[in-house]
Amino acid sequence: MHNKSAIVIGAGIVGLAIARSLAERGYKVTVFERNERAVGASIRNFGMVWPVGQPNGYLYERALRSKSIWKKVCTEAGLWCNEVGSLHLAYNDPEWQVINEFAEANKGLRPVSVLSAAEALHKSEAVNATRLKGALWSGDEMIIEARVAIEKIPAYLKTKYGVQFYFNTAITSIEYPKAISGKQNWSADEIYICSGADFETLYPEVFAANNFTKCKLQMMRLIAQDNNWRIGPSLCGGLSLIHYKAFETAESLPLLKGYYQETLPGYIKWGIHVMVSQNAEGELTIGDSHEYGLAHEPFDKQFINLMVIDYLKQFAVFKNWNVIQSWNGIYPKKTDGETDFIYSPEQGVTIVNGLGGAGMTLSFGLAEEVMEKR
Repeated sequence: MHNKSAIVIGAGIVGLAIARSLAERGYKVTVFERNERAVGASIRNFGMVWPVGQPNGYLYERALRSKSIWKKVCTEAGLWCNEVGSLHLAYNDPEWQVINEFAEANKGLRPVSVLSAAEALHKSEAVNATRLKGALWSGDEMIIEARVAIEKIPAYLKTKYGVQFYFNTAITSIEYPKAISGKQNWSADEIYICSGADFETLYPEVFAANNFTKCKLQMMRLIAQDNNWRIGPSLCGGLSLIHYKAFETAESLPLLKGYYQETLPGYIKWGIHVMVSQNAEGELTIGDSHEYGLAHEPFDKQFINLMVIDYLKQFAVFKNWNVIQSWNGIYPKKTDGETDFIYSPEQGVTIVNGLGGAGMTLSFGLAEEVMEKR
């Protein structure tokens, strides 16, 4: 095993996770990234490691496994991470009902509990008390600073395992065992394609035949809060309850969906649910929306950003609402409900993709499973 070699294409979170798992098993690993550094969906997110959103069973277990690996990587690489947990806040009866049903269904399975309004306000000074009914507390969630982690993990993998990185190197074709870039090529025993939302360069026919689309999301970052003020846990509004599969264990979820379709049709149309996380510097990352299609306009819709802020103000109070950055991210999404796509288009080559919006939460755990299932 110790003399086996592997090539990984893509240095986003999926590629880094696969590279780490291979290196852990004694492989000589080389990673290729077409840009000077990874600048795709892996740096354009909340930095949330988010087990609460994953349904019970293997996905929840995968999320917990990822979290434990994140903690190890952050400790060893000197990266910031913060196990703050999360609050889903309820402001009406249908939301309150779903939260109670979820907590009841997950008693003993997860570190979740229902908080009264007073208890929720005690957990976070950022919660809006007006009309608050209560909250779902979950202790599983952790925040990392994605843009820093994705930039720094390569040096950590190089130092710890001797993983080699070629940046500014786009692999444009595979002729196993060769990976080819222009006139250059490299060979390895195993090749892993972790190319995110680029369906067009390598094995395009595979992506075309396997129910892939692309999701565009819009996000913003608010200025560091005054006097090192912290929000504590990450916060979500009720719309997040209909976004994440985990909450389907709540029997009255269809009623909540119906309620939103009546009262917030624009939010449903643009796939908006609203969350906030806080980084080490005290800046707040907020979002997001979900638009689907194979090609997306680069132009952000200001009305979507305003909708996000309007809804956020219903459940959160901050010291400073100044927006310092706005951006969009585009990630690959399976249209058939699958949560990952592990596929071998030819002997020795494996495509790892299709994690949707849960790359931060699931990649490290999935990479371990990919190794174990070979």
